[in-house]
Amino acid sequence: MDKASTAADQRIGRRIVLKAGAALAAAGPAVLRGGHAKAQPRTNRETALFAYVGAFTTPERKGHGGGINVYRVDPASGAWTHEQLLEIANPSFLTLDRAQRFLYAVHADLDEVSAYAIDKQNGQITALNRQSCGGKNPVHLSIDPTGRWIVTANYSAGSVGVVPIEKDGTLGPRTDLVTLSGEPGPDGKRQASSHPHDAVFDPSGRFLVAPDLGFDRVFVFRLDAETGKLTANDPPFVATRAGAGPRHIAFHPRMPFAYVINELGSSITAYRFDPQRGSLQPIQILPSIPADYTGNNHGAEIAVAPSGRVVYASNRGHDSIGIFAVDQRGGALTPVGWAPTHAKSPRFFCLDPAAQILYAANADEGFSDQQNTDTIVPFRINQANGMLTPTGQVIKTSSPCTIFFAGA
Repeated sequence: MDKASTAADQRIGRRIVLKAGAALAAAGPAVLRGGHAKAQPRTNRETALFAYVGAFTTPERKGHGGGINVYRVDPASGAWTHEQLLEIANPSFLTLDRAQRFLYAVHADLDEVSAYAIDKQNGQITALNRQSCGGKNPVHLSIDPTGRWIVTANYSAGSVGVVPIEKDGTLGPRTDLVTLSGEPGPDGKRQASSHPHDAVFDPSGRFLVAPDLGFDRVFVFRLDAETGKLTANDPPFVATRAGAGPRHIAFHPRMPFAYVINELGSSITAYRFDPQRGSLQPIQILPSIPADYTGNNHGAEIAVAPSGRVVYASNRGHDSIGIFAVDQRGGALTPVGWAPTHAKSPRFFCLDPAAQILYAANADEGFSDQQNTDTIVPFRINQANGMLTPTGQVIKTSSPCTIFFAGA
């Protein structure tokens, strides 16, 4: 490792806080309220489930979290027990390698991606190193199917970067950086330039897809697994409705469909995806919010249930998780309900590994007055129809903006 990387590692190390007392003082304990579940004894190590929660930390993000919090999750009771806080600036999105040995993060308002080793016994993480991803404010990262490359969506810079993963889990120097091109959308404030907000591989791993909120385009690339270089697909993108502001994309696990949540348009676009050509053909646009809702709203996250029968989408403003049934032949969506998140601004949500619980992370980020934020709210998923019911638990944690599970 070179001297620059060593110095960077030392700087990271100085910002690590491992003592639970300091962690709880900065981020607050995991508090379960409103339900009957209380903190339980730690689960058997062989069945341990850990949740890694990234938080906004700086005033620019209205953040007051500590960094990356690690929680042990009791699979039986749902109780979360705080294990660690690692203090680091704005870990805005997290992911793990396939073997769950390493955690990786991008950092809002910086130009970095960072690597951490995971202790599988207690879930705690130790900083390894960090590298430049080539552009300010990376907001998403994905690992390619070979496990050799991390791809980042650099929101403020309007670029997509590629950083290699070494055999020991550390990060090597960036191998590619692609600046996105196009025409700004009609929103002069939010669409003045390119703003990629997601970088996701399709189920086959052959194509990388990057929705661009600023250019109203969904870009498609191929990644060379030997060199770490990106090549524009043919066709290189699909244009969205003007002013839609495409944010995140989710692929159907088995059928050739994909779904994009449009942040500015508060809508969802359903696409037919050609797994051979990598092309996206829009087949439907529908609101992500109820027809009778008249307030302001911004779409945020989208996910397809592992069953492929339901799509979930979060709304900041309406403060809900929308539930949409998937037509298994044509891919079109039908709204079946909206579950209130019982807190403001659900920027992020995810399903647990068993797809039994949906966790909504409510971080202010300027879309609310901070009332009833700083929570993660769990919902039990009805396996027959996908409907959501609050478990009665509320996990208190400061400025949560991303969650990733390991174990179980």
